[in-house]
Amino acid sequence: MFLYAANIGRMLLEMRKQNDANLGASNTALLVIDVQNDFCPGGHLAVEAGDTIIGPINQMIAGAQNVVATQDWHPQGHSSFASCHPDKAPFEAIEMHYGVQTLWPDHCIQGTKGAAFHKSLQVDAFQMIVRKGFRKAIDSYSAFFENDHKTITGLDGYLRNRQIDTLLLVGLATDYCVAFSALDAASLGYKVAVVMPACRAIDLGGSLAAQITAMGDSGIELLDYVPN
Repeated sequence: MFLYAANIGRMLLEMRKQNDANLGASNTALLVIDVQNDFCPGGHLAVEAGDTIIGPINQMIAGAQNVVATQDWHPQGHSSFASCHPDKAPFEAIEMHYGVQTLWPDHCIQGTKGAAFHKSLQVDAFQMIVRKGFRKAIDSYSAFFENDHKTITGLDGYLRNRQIDTLLLVGLATDYCVAFSALDAASLGYKVAVVMPACRAIDLGGSLAAQITAMGDSGIELLDYVPN
């Protein structure tokens, strides 16, 4: 019985290796979401253990033909900052003209150390950097749309011009910018996978479980391993 179980385990492992997304394929892109100092330990909006994903991400970058990154890039006094709403505190939600908006500590302000990519990240491999959240009156979680779900970032056009139809997402945070990007990518017709060991979550009020369910319902593959 033990040998049988061990053989089945090896077979499943081999099947998983065979089904790995091909990072080296011309139609596949690795999308690195917001691996910035302010989202890592010591930052103004630190995600717990956010820096522990950098090793796996660099491993994937080394094997990827196409690598795109996003960078939160807020002006001073951005409308999503709790400091701009005197009667509100960070992590409270308010109604904006485009819908419900969570209020955040000031973070990733343009040109600051907090907005810079983590020093250990292999940024030289980035072929495109999508800066988001730079419009003062609207926040932007997704790599594809701002939070009104209408204003585009230009990433979709970039990918389509290069015949890229498959995306692997990694970065920070699983339940916000990663999930919003993955859900938008799926709605635009891309084949999407989120590499869970190369992401970390904020998990605000059950947001992680909710977004895992939403991604699964949208046909997004949630990988529990790091593709080679």
